[in-house]
Amino acid sequence: MSPLVSAGQLLINAIGSLVLLVFLLRFLLQLVRADFYNPISQFIVKFSNPLLVPLRRIIPGFGGLDVSSLLLAYGAQLITMALILLVSGYMIPWLNLIAWAAVGLLSLLLNIYLWGGIIVAIASWIAPNSYNPALILINQILEPAIRPIRNLIPPIGGIDLSLLVLFLFLQLFEILVLSPVAMAVGMPRGLAIGL
Repeated sequence: MSPLVSAGQLLINAIGSLVLLVFLLRFLLQLVRADFYNPISQFIVKFSNPLLVPLRRIIPGFGGLDVSSLLLAYGAQLITMALILLVSGYMIPWLNLIAWAAVGLLSLLLNIYLWGGIIVAIASWIAPNSYNPALILINQILEPAIRPIRNLIPPIGGIDLSLLVLFLFLQLFEILVLSPVAMAVGMPRGLAIGL
C-alpha cells in the first residue's frame, strides 16, 4: 500500500469518524433527553443542524426517536466506508456495504457506551462529583442503561458494580451477536469505525 493511499485512508477515517460520532451522539442526546444547554451538546447541535433540519422536514421522528439523526449517522458510516474502499482501490459492493454500515454503526454505539463507562469510572476515582460538562453529558447518556442494573444490583458496601455489569453485557453482546453478524455479512476487519 502506497503512503498516499494510507494518508487518504487516515484522513477519510478521521473526518468520517468525527462526523459519524457527532450524528450518533445527536441521536443519543435526543433519546436520553440530555441537557442541550451543555457546551458540548451545543457544539453537536450546531454541527449537525445544517443537514438535520432539512432532513427532519422529510423524515419525522417516530415514537420519540430522532430517526433523521440516526439516518444521517448511517449515511456517514456508509459514505466513509465507500470512500475507504475507493481509495484502497476496491470495487464497492453496494449490497454488502448496506449491511456493513449497519454493523459498523451498532459497533460504534457499543463503543460509545464502553468508553463512556470507562471515562466515568476513572473520573469517579480521580475527580468525584466533578462538574465537567463532558462528564455530565456522558453520565446523562449512560444513566438510562445503568439505572435498571442498579435497581437489580444495588451498591454493595458502598461500591457500585453497575458499570462492571454494563461492561460485561456490552462485551457479551459484541461476542455473541455483533461479531457473528459481521462475519455472516462478510465484513472486512477494520473497515467500520468502531470495529
